[in-house]
Amino acid sequence: MNYFLTYTVYVLILSVLMGISSWKLFKKMGYSPLFAFIPFYNYFIILKETKHPKWWAIMSYLPIVGPIMMSVFHLYLVKKFGKTLFKDQILTVILPFIYMAVINYSKDVELEDENANDLFLTEEEKNDKKKDTFIGSITFAVVFATIIHVFVTQPFGIPTGSMERTLLVGDFLFVNKWSYGYRMPMRPVAIPFLQGTIMDTGQKGNPKDDPKSYVDAVKLPYTRILQFNKPQKNDVVVFNYPQDSVHTAIDRKDPYVKRCVATAGDTFEMRAGRLFVNGKPETVLGDQEVQHRYIVTTDAQLDIPTLYKAYGFLPVQEVQQDNGGFLYGFQGLTDKTAKEIKELPHVIDMKEEISPKGEAAVYYRDEAKTKIDTTQSIFPINKPWNQDWYGPVRIPKKGDVVAINQETLPMYQWIISEYEHNSLEKKNGKIFINGKEANQYTIQQDYYMMIGDNRDASLDARFFGFVPEENIVGKPMFTWMSVQGVFPDASSTYQAPKKIRWERMFKATNTGEANKTSYWWIAAMILILFFGWEYFMKLFRKKKTEDN
Repeated sequence: MNYFLTYTVYVLILSVLMGISSWKLFKKMGYSPLFAFIPFYNYFIILKETKHPKWWAIMSYLPIVGPIMMSVFHLYLVKKFGKTLFKDQILTVILPFIYMAVINYSKDVELEDENANDLFLTEEEKNDKKKDTFIGSITFAVVFATIIHVFVTQPFGIPTGSMERTLLVGDFLFVNKWSYGYRMPMRPVAIPFLQGTIMDTGQKGNPKDDPKSYVDAVKLPYTRILQFNKPQKNDVVVFNYPQDSVHTAIDRKDPYVKRCVATAGDTFEMRAGRLFVNGKPETVLGDQEVQHRYIVTTDAQLDIPTLYKAYGFLPVQEVQQDNGGFLYGFQGLTDKTAKEIKELPHVIDMKEEISPKGEAAVYYRDEAKTKIDTTQSIFPINKPWNQDWYGPVRIPKKGDVVAINQETLPMYQWIISEYEHNSLEKKNGKIFINGKEANQYTIQQDYYMMIGDNRDASLDARFFGFVPEENIVGKPMFTWMSVQGVFPDASSTYQAPKKIRWERMFKATNTGEANKTSYWWIAAMILILFFGWEYFMKLFRKKKTEDN
């Protein structure tokens, strides 16, 4: 069943529930009971009768936003019939159709005129009305922000150094969800602003036992609309982590940001830590800097805080040796920085750390080496590859027919079973796809190679494999905030001092240029619109009243 047909079924189910639980209430308001069953129009009538903006009815069944607005409209309806106590409001929100049905089929429920007794309200009742108005304003602000978050752009923070020096740890970005076509929400009932889980309530660091922020049972299939562009080489892209084992919903998997270095049909390769696409060295853009990991041997301790003042934060592991000297492992040094550090007085030796060619990077979860740690191991696990010597490998393209056998299966098994949703079995040395023996498979969607700019400190496609098109979220637009030291680096002996990087705020992130455009004026417009909306509406209403 496609996305919009499934969505229509959900709307019809909710409309039937709404009608069954409220048809008598509509009749008492002077309307045909059948109107309670008509999607959108039923809520239009409620808004009309309770003197609220009628266009809000459009938001009744929108994914994620809809459940919030429905709760608000249900509260308006029960209040119309005198159910204003706190317990009434709680029951309406928690058990909407059940509690409304109790009111609907009650014999003594009567329609109340909310404005009839305004002159006789006590001060306490007047204060309660003011509270309702305030709560309504807050609700509208939450709904407005949710609409922007779900349908336009999403904030995203950079917690690791995999994209240094293009994106820094502590950068906070806005992601354009329409860059590659809008991916429709796949879990329409969810708590706004939360990605996958609500909070860490179980074993620390284990998201599998944390409560989910969405209802997994209410699901919609993958669909992308208005897709005029696809990720191109050198785009910085936000996508959902493909091999997330916690969340089955694609759009609820952890968000990652990397550079798209190879698209469907390209050939990707790493040679001694250098990246090649289709046999040619990578193109380094103006906002990129090639970085590598270096091992530095010294005869005395280096003044790391002073280095931070000169070069910015450089993740480094410091180990004191038996001879009194020190061993340093620097992540992400550019050629220029590496050359200058090598010339420091106490540096004895400095060399780039490159894994040997032909050495497979496979890690295990247990000492007996029976359980492979696929998160830390190079993909696929049957190749003699590591992060410095990788490939060559062709990125799968929609329509490609690939051979399936014991040698190639580790490369394509996630594509077949997880990304393209087929049943995959191995029996008696044979491979079965959807119950049929198979020796080839036709790829159903395009895939991409997403690699971090800080190659030696990046958990990227070399570890988790190809990124499916359905996992693509969009492109970062600009950095709206940048705070150094906000995320601790567990792999570094020294931590970055906290400070706000004013020079990075409201700068474009995906231009490839060294000197990026400032978007401060857009930020100012959004802030004025968000905080000034109520003020301008009051002025408009006042002028309209004076004119009348």
